[in-house]
Amino acid sequence: MSEGQGRFAAAVLDPELPVPTELSDSAQHRFSVYRNNVVAGLASALEAAFPVVLKLLGDEFFRAMACVYLRGYPPDSPVLMRFGRHMPEFLAEFPPLRHLPYLEDVARLELAIRAAYHAGDAGTVASDTLQGLDAAAIATARVRLAPSVFLLRSPYPVCRIWLANMRGGPFPQSGGDDVMIVRREFDPEPIRLESGEFEFLTALQGGNSIAEANDAGGAVIPEFRLDVIIQRLLGFNAITDLRISADSGQHRDRIPGQ
Repeated sequence: MSEGQGRFAAAVLDPELPVPTELSDSAQHRFSVYRNNVVAGLASALEAAFPVVLKLLGDEFFRAMACVYLRGYPPDSPVLMRFGRHMPEFLAEFPPLRHLPYLEDVARLELAIRAAYHAGDAGTVASDTLQGLDAAAIATARVRLAPSVFLLRSPYPVCRIWLANMRGGPFPQSGGDDVMIVRREFDPEPIRLESGEFEFLTALQGGNSIAEANDAGGAVIPEFRLDVIIQRLLGFNAITDLRISADSGQHRDRIPGQ
């Protein structure tokens, strides 16, 4: 970007900067209109990306904050869906909001939901797939989770805050949330995980076997229910590939998603 282009881009996003002198007289008169349209469009993109943060802060405050954000973090990609990826850090550092530390993780959750929406499609393993496998095969199997599956851990009730604002759920109480974002069909949704499930899923994403992941979940809660979480994953279309260890004695070494 040339020096002139840099001045132009900065002036577009900051109304306190002067109109670039490189513009013709007629273009200078139209510049303010262009600047207002660009800022309004980018602010609207942030509103669409962070609907819960918008509801929590209110329209007027959010719009003013968006103008501050876009001056500090202007778009760095022609793909508009990537705009706003620095919002969690911005919210954590924005002085007027330092008394609301949970907003950072609410924004992280909303970014993960957006990423899940745009994630690639993948075939999923049918819910009755495990019925033909014995316990040894299941224990040694490794699964691949769908590209639209994201995990988030927060010391704040971010999933319950999202549900209260987007689905009319009950007002959230204190305490943290472990969250899994899934996309059963078209629209992703956050699922609040039970104790041990975050560790289990993290282990699966790390390439561990089901038995190893089960140990990770059981280390958190002795009553960890492997059958429950596996059925939940299958029900959410979250498993795209199942690989059976050759040592299990099963005749199939891989069950791909359909």
